[in-house]
Amino acid sequence: PDLIYELVDVGSPALSADGRWLAFTRTETSRATMRPSKQIMVQAPGAGRAAPFTRGPDDDTPAWSPDGATLAFLRPDDDGTPQVWSMPARGGEARQVSGLPGGVVEFGWAPDSRRLVVGADVPPVLREPQDGGQEPQDGGQEPQGDGVARNRDAGAASAPRTLTVSRIRYRYDSVGWRGDTYRRLFVMDADSGEAQQITGGPWDDISPVWSPDGDRIAFISGRRPDADVTAKVEAYVVSADGGEPERWSGDLEAIGGIGWSPDGRRLCAIGTDLRGGHVGPLIYQGRVYVLAAGAAPAALTDTEMAPACAAAPLHRGITLRWTPDDRVVFLASHRGEGFLCEVPAAGGDTRRIAGGGGALSELTVDSAGTAAAAVSSTPGSPSDIWTAEVASGTAFVATDCNRNYFDAHPPAATVKFTMTRGGLEIESRVLLPAGFEEGSEQKYPMVLDVHGGPNSAFLDAFTPHQQVLATAGYVVLAVNPRGSSTYGADFMMSVLGDWGGEDFLDLMAAVDEVAMRPYVDQARLGIHGYSYGGYMTTWAIGHTDRFRAAVAGAPCTNLSSMYGTSDIGVAFGEWHWGGTRPEALSRFLERSPITYAENVQTPLLLMHGETDVRVPMEQSEQYYVSLKRLGKPVEFVRFPDCSHLFRRSGHPALRAEYMERMLGWFDRHLKAERGG
Repeated sequence: PDLIYELVDVGSPALSADGRWLAFTRTETSRATMRPSKQIMVQAPGAGRAAPFTRGPDDDTPAWSPDGATLAFLRPDDDGTPQVWSMPARGGEARQVSGLPGGVVEFGWAPDSRRLVVGADVPPVLREPQDGGQEPQDGGQEPQGDGVARNRDAGAASAPRTLTVSRIRYRYDSVGWRGDTYRRLFVMDADSGEAQQITGGPWDDISPVWSPDGDRIAFISGRRPDADVTAKVEAYVVSADGGEPERWSGDLEAIGGIGWSPDGRRLCAIGTDLRGGHVGPLIYQGRVYVLAAGAAPAALTDTEMAPACAAAPLHRGITLRWTPDDRVVFLASHRGEGFLCEVPAAGGDTRRIAGGGGALSELTVDSAGTAAAAVSSTPGSPSDIWTAEVASGTAFVATDCNRNYFDAHPPAATVKFTMTRGGLEIESRVLLPAGFEEGSEQKYPMVLDVHGGPNSAFLDAFTPHQQVLATAGYVVLAVNPRGSSTYGADFMMSVLGDWGGEDFLDLMAAVDEVAMRPYVDQARLGIHGYSYGGYMTTWAIGHTDRFRAAVAGAPCTNLSSMYGTSDIGVAFGEWHWGGTRPEALSRFLERSPITYAENVQTPLLLMHGETDVRVPMEQSEQYYVSLKRLGKPVEFVRFPDCSHLFRRSGHPALRAEYMERMLGWFDRHLKAERGG
């Protein structure tokens, strides 16, 4: 588990327009301070070692100006608020450009290298007239409620302050309270920092991209009357001077990334027409489309590949490049493997340029569409900068930050197998214990690991908790049951309305397959899962006694209460669980693990972040109390100040502790009787 402090993480690659320079972030976590330190590195993509460009400790999202003279990035100001900073490309002192009170989340250079478009949070700025009423000051848009802490007694400054909730989507996991705060777009002078707000209204505007002539900005937004209860988001275009945005995405259900055609008349986009196949801009199994004003979207790809997309409000916009010779370059995954791809903008076959054997994310492409870079993760390395020549498909890893660690701590070997169940091919990955030898008589305990989503997937990537288990002497079985993405739209959508149904049977069939192998001890089986994986863990132990130990992280256990407490309970839950709570209450109860608490015999460890609003902690609290009252073997660990994503971005000590407790629980129940 202490790998948290040992591994170096790289990300946010950015190629200069001419492809000569590559910037990226490098993050190390100090065991002494228990804080990550992130700085920007620069190197030539094809050769040489990376050199530090900034000192950090919290520099992020580098972006070269189109003329190559400046590198801009995000850095906190003296108040800890992220702002745009810039430095000359040849080096020098960083200069703060923006000063927006809500902080900058994302930004992009204009083609003239003199302006920026920035996305920043803007809370409602209200004044109180004498009659006690409120007047909006955010571009004249009428707020739905104040959305701020208030107390009308001016003399009670120290009194507790209240929060008014006036909409369903008033908070987001890992972001926190939103109230009537919304993401706005600003056009900013890159020298003076003078900013003009160009969008407004009760919705978030994200992922801005400049048109080639610098006159317009395309962006993604959920500008609909039903935005509070639906995850539908669309592509819009607005003048760089502001005005009324124009929708370009027709009737598509969601847009997860956009780019301009070279002539500025069309957009390329990652989108989907599948209802229920997305959560906001996060599209699990989309397509590449061409969009134009007043025209129906034209699909360029099928739904077998899963193009990479954005996941606002946590992740910034993604890159897909419409090249001068009319190709669209993008990242996509297929059957758990990542590829750099291209498709003719006029239509035709998708070409896999390079990739496979790993996962790819955070694409950057030069202006000519000839060079690309991305972040690569393989079963043997968590993150490296990967570069490719688009024409030839020649690709190589440009960094090797963790070689020394893995020389001393070899990662577990991974093998894959496929089985057929119910007419579908189910693919699984098996991590083999350290020192494993084929043909040996030694038998190992096995842990079934279940992914989240349910439309996520296990990829050919480094998964820390799986590696911790495998290198501690466990066989780890990672299954992609029906419902997983990267295996086609029909496969993914088959889980809607069937949580704990056929996907559970897929998982158990994979357990049957691997448990029969001579190196697995069938009497020592465990199960672990986080989020939807936690749901499946608690569902499984209510329906089978096959597992000797279980660990559930942030499990969804009661669909009825999650519907009203999760930040996606309505927009996501109604599609996955069969309707609103009044419409589908009996179904909610039937498919809730808590309904089957009386059947549980497996010792269970529950772990949950206290500030999780994606799967609120009350889900574990209810399940814990139900099991404890019935005298079942259960322990419950609460992680303070931790959101749903704390295992990726939370405090290092708590990230390590999650894995320590997981490993300790399985050692206690699966190894103790046999002395390890």
